[in-house]
Amino acid sequence: MGNSTWVTEFILTGLTEDPHLQLILFVIFFAVYTITLMGNVGMIVLIRTSHQLHTPMYFFLTSLSFLDTCYSTTVTPNFLSNLLKEKKSISFTSCFTQLYFYALFATTESYLLAVMAYDRYVAICNPLLYLITMSQRKCAQLISVAYIAGIINASIHTMAATRLSFCGPNIIKSFYCEGPPLFALSCSDISLNYLLVFILVGFNLITTSMTVLTSYAYILVTIFKIHSAASRKKAFSTCTSHLMVITIFYGCLSFMYVRPSSRSNYNLDQMASVFYVVVTPMLNPLIYSMRNQEVRRAFRNILERKFHVQQF
Repeated sequence: MGNSTWVTEFILTGLTEDPHLQLILFVIFFAVYTITLMGNVGMIVLIRTSHQLHTPMYFFLTSLSFLDTCYSTTVTPNFLSNLLKEKKSISFTSCFTQLYFYALFATTESYLLAVMAYDRYVAICNPLLYLITMSQRKCAQLISVAYIAGIINASIHTMAATRLSFCGPNIIKSFYCEGPPLFALSCSDISLNYLLVFILVGFNLITTSMTVLTSYAYILVTIFKIHSAASRKKAFSTCTSHLMVITIFYGCLSFMYVRPSSRSNYNLDQMASVFYVVVTPMLNPLIYSMRNQEVRRAFRNILERKFHVQQF
């Protein structure tokens, strides 16, 4: 059969075939996507315009908001478009493009969350050296490492997928082009693809999760050594937003890829994918804006400045 490809487009199953339910889902997820864009772009603008937020922690938060915007945009617009279509098709090229950028932004975000955990470790465990250790150059290097990891991971998976032949069914059991459901349609040997998923995804998960766990282990030890209850509360409060984001991110990731899968829980898998791909990017800016006093204070200051300008 060689490298011949007979399939020119794929059909996505989506979440439901009920047209009335599809319309309801479109309204819901359109609102979610709008809030995602407004929340993440608003967070970027707020941090860039507020001088009190020009610290390493908020530099990384700006990068997280940018990634969430790109990550959601990779999947959600096509998902929304298909909810209004009877035939939920995606071209061969568009499918592999979506696969690449989905892997790129998801991997980069996992490494960025690990970098943010390291940033909190330095801030709490070595506060006197924080601004020296987390210099602008060091922050830029850490962000670069996260993106390089994402590019390498996405490139390897996508190149391995493009060597496959698709000559039979073209129905992807998902609402976006994801690796395993796509591999299942191939009429060629997919053992290398699954081996790469096992090795690379496993390596990325272990590397980032161990960085997070180690950082917060040291953070907890340091916090418990603080004698003042007020100081302990203040130190821990700087980590709560990041801990919530990490819990949601790795919780969804583990539910999707770590637990055993079967045909009977297909709908549950789809709901987990929706929450991970569509909802999580909306929650991150909301968590940081509601749980972080400095972000709320900066937002109030901007509103007060605009109010005074309008008065004059």
